[in-house]
Amino acid sequence: MADRLKGKIALITGAASGLGLAMAKRFISEGARVVFSDINHSGVMAAAVPFGDTALALAHDVTQMATWINVVEHTVGHFGGLHILVNNAGIGGEMGSVEDCSLDNWRKVHAVDLDSVFYGCKVAIPYMADTIKKDGTRGSILNVSSIAGVLAAANMPAYNSAKAAVRHLTKSVALHCAKQAYSITCNSVHPVFIDTPIIDPIGMGMPRDVLVEKLGRQIPLGKIGEPDDVAYAAVYLCSNEAKFVTGSELFIDGGISAQ
Repeated sequence: MADRLKGKIALITGAASGLGLAMAKRFISEGARVVFSDINHSGVMAAAVPFGDTALALAHDVTQMATWINVVEHTVGHFGGLHILVNNAGIGGEMGSVEDCSLDNWRKVHAVDLDSVFYGCKVAIPYMADTIKKDGTRGSILNVSSIAGVLAAANMPAYNSAKAAVRHLTKSVALHCAKQAYSITCNSVHPVFIDTPIIDPIGMGMPRDVLVEKLGRQIPLGKIGEPDDVAYAAVYLCSNEAKFVTGSELFIDGGISAQ
């Protein structure tokens, strides 16, 4: 299949690398125009360059409401509207128990991983609703949570908490949009370990190939995921194929949640 997102305008946060970049590439290949946003301005500029006029790169601190307003307004001004928001930007934070977790780490992880999702939904929904009303299409919000928002661990309390909250916030947003008849769906994806830089701190200095193999042994399918495993799911949830799917959660976890 091709052109599954033809005519759509998407904003993807954290798009300089990892899952965000994989989703941005896949969205463009399916016909969308995409705003790549990231706090790493030089990185996101470099990531967007190969896609020419179908891409726009913007510096974006997702923890700041004012920056969200600027990015969404710039998106609408540049491409003429907004149909898809992917709240992907995130950090893992420090590893350690609830006793070890500093207040600074707790606040930082929640600011990046949770508050940003609230800001994004709050700011983007009115613009999305206006775009949809004008062109008679539909919209999609996709929030990138984690399997850690469903299955807890003793050494990542801030990350567990933030990602679990994203899971439930997604459902609240979905119900709000349905109640308002906005034709905007809102869903979450919950990846397990994916081969991106976010897993590196878990290894605490061990060789990366050793880390990848070790993490893979925890997963029923015997390996960690690839960025495109999430990107393909994102295409489906943001396409018209998923027009009757909202408030749902998709586990992309190699079977770990089935145990």
